[in-house]
Amino acid sequence: MATGIPGKTKYNRLKNSNQLSFRLEYEGKVSIEDILDSPSAQLSSIVKIEKPIKNKLIYGENLRVLRNLLDDSDIAGKIGLIYIDPPYATGLGFESRQQAYAYQDFREGADYLEFIRQRLILLKELLSNQGSIYVHLDQNMAFPVKILMDEIFGVKNFRNWITRKKCNPKNYTRNQYGDISDYILFYTKTDDYIWNQSFDSWTDDKVIKEYQYIEEQTGRRYKKVPIHAPGERNGSTGQPWRGMLPPPGKHWQYTPQTLEEMDQRGEIYWSSTGNPRRKVYLDNSKGIGVQDIWLDFKDAHNQNIKITGYPTEKNPELLKRIIMASSNPGDLVLDAFVGSGTTIAVAEELKRQWIGIDNSLLAIETTIHRLVKGTQAMGDFVSGNGSLPKQELLINTNRILKSGLDVYIEMESNLEPVTESHIENWNNLLNFQANLW
Repeated sequence: MATGIPGKTKYNRLKNSNQLSFRLEYEGKVSIEDILDSPSAQLSSIVKIEKPIKNKLIYGENLRVLRNLLDDSDIAGKIGLIYIDPPYATGLGFESRQQAYAYQDFREGADYLEFIRQRLILLKELLSNQGSIYVHLDQNMAFPVKILMDEIFGVKNFRNWITRKKCNPKNYTRNQYGDISDYILFYTKTDDYIWNQSFDSWTDDKVIKEYQYIEEQTGRRYKKVPIHAPGERNGSTGQPWRGMLPPPGKHWQYTPQTLEEMDQRGEIYWSSTGNPRRKVYLDNSKGIGVQDIWLDFKDAHNQNIKITGYPTEKNPELLKRIIMASSNPGDLVLDAFVGSGTTIAVAEELKRQWIGIDNSLLAIETTIHRLVKGTQAMGDFVSGNGSLPKQELLINTNRILKSGLDVYIEMESNLEPVTESHIENWNNLLNFQANLW
């Protein structure tokens, strides 16, 4: 079927919106009021780096921690960007490359959906009015979670369903297509949100295909595009230019005066039949606008890629694209399932303030090591050399953390306990050479 041409009539999709809206119903769905009034974590600061910008790394159950953050006037309604990569309802337990316990992903069905929903409700309250949220899932739960997010954030604030190629093609023995993708749901809190358009660089092949013409006088490469657009207009863009009216059912993209100025600058191409088109020059292009299928951010797939060894670790370049597109330097970024610390490590490098939360002791330890030591080539873990070095270098050039930090633990929780040995080790790691940065 060919691509449709917009008609003259426009359906107002907001009309009777109450009748058009829908909800996902299941057993155990808690009211929003009860979620907002849920118990708050009691946090204790155990390690500090005293510098002006204070980030937070919190070991605790994230629902209670998020509820705690809602009571902090410096955080509630101030977070510019949230990225979460929660469990995927796989029914599996996960270990690091060194066979250390990481976390269990045993929730399923309505239990899983309510687990995610309660956290999404608190996360929305923490977002600023200019804020965005990205939720990373796979095919197990992305579709019902999309409905939950429509309900919580509003259908009008849905921006993209992003498909990511997560790995190289698989040699399946099962009778089905290879599973090489997962999904990122992108929502904003309002229509007024931070957006820095992302661009991919032009390749030689794409340039030749897209910009087929070269201007004789200047040598500039360009393409030809129409100077009209669908839809009739009664204003100046619907009036004649050079004795011509726009084609039926269309209008000029620019006023006749602007078109005249463009023609005087040589930016209008006239065909042999007198048909005008606009010249769009390659050297004015910022690149190819990023679309909603991302092929270049696969998880670790060769021995030279640097990782932490934590399971389900995401590609840092993926987080770099998200953070740069949906936040500005100095904005506050939150990850409530911090895992290997990819989000906060990239946020730190991009000069954003950040908060990381996780209920896995291994995740907190991995994140601290990453902030101080950086990452290691995947081959080191495969060959058995993945243990972190004991010797302290005189100047640690791999250190990511340059700003201040408070490490918190949740008091009176049922999580794996943090020992005095943990605290001493984390303090030594984080504060070693901290004054040099």
